[in-house]
Amino acid sequence: MSENSQNSENPQNPENPQNPENPERPEKPGAPEVGKPEAAKPGQRGEDVRPPEAPRPPEVPDVPVAAGPSAVAASPVAEPSGRRRLAAALWPPRVTRAQLVVALLLFVLGLGLAIQVSSTSENSALRGARQEDLVRILDELDDRTQRLEDEKARLEKQRSELESSSDQAEEARKQTQEKEGQLGILAGTVAAEGPGITLTVGDPAGAVESDMLLDAIQELRAAGAEAIQVNGVRVVADSYFTGSGDDMRIDGTKVAAPYVFKVIGKPEDLEPALNIPGGVVQTLEKEQATATVERSAKIVVDALRPAKRPDYAQSSSQ
Repeated sequence: MSENSQNSENPQNPENPQNPENPERPEKPGAPEVGKPEAAKPGQRGEDVRPPEAPRPPEVPDVPVAAGPSAVAASPVAEPSGRRRLAAALWPPRVTRAQLVVALLLFVLGLGLAIQVSSTSENSALRGARQEDLVRILDELDDRTQRLEDEKARLEKQRSELESSSDQAEEARKQTQEKEGQLGILAGTVAAEGPGITLTVGDPAGAVESDMLLDAIQELRAAGAEAIQVNGVRVVADSYFTGSGDDMRIDGTKVAAPYVFKVIGKPEDLEPALNIPGGVVQTLEKEQATATVERSAKIVVDALRPAKRPDYAQSSSQ
């Protein structure tokens, strides 16, 4: 028997392709089973031969289902540049209620400060004043302070004289008489004379108001005026001005232009007080009125007011 016939008849022959007991061999030659390695070729017997892997499909980038700003931002292709992201963050602006309230408060505060600064700069009487005028105003303030200090020293001296005098009753009577004369001058019940100035206000256009004359009286009193008379009317603490133009009245008495002020006091203090920047003289000149000031070594104030006896007030020493 030939060798080929022995191989076909021997069921234990491992090379027999018809052997059902050999799981590593396919039943039909040339048709290997799927998933099983082919039989080793001559010279490659015993090697682990695996079938080639199936080709993978090309990768497809994940695309979000919902197309929106988040999907565009997630895609690397549609990612915006840094400049675009900054522009998108700044516009349109996102303003909260708290930011609106703070902005409104800051606006109101700034507007109030601007109005205050503007009104202060416009209403300042010393705005644009020259250095000489400012020095003169400071000198006037120093003079007022000195007058108050002198008055204080005089009163303290009187008190010392009363305390140290052997005849206190006689000293008190003497000081009372002196005080009576001083109060009579201030009240306008006695005549007075002394150095001072004469202020003449002309009003050809009839534009002078009563408040302008009252401002002149206040400036003179602040500068140390002790007795004032206007067109024959004594001006005291309770005097009042009414009307204007042709119907100007002082304490109910009609006066007409030109208005002549006779003032007793220190001329060196009275005249600068009227000529300060924004003072009485400049105010009258703006209203097309004229104002002239003359110093004099002797001014006589002889207009008197009747002494009024108080109805209810009494001296507390009685």
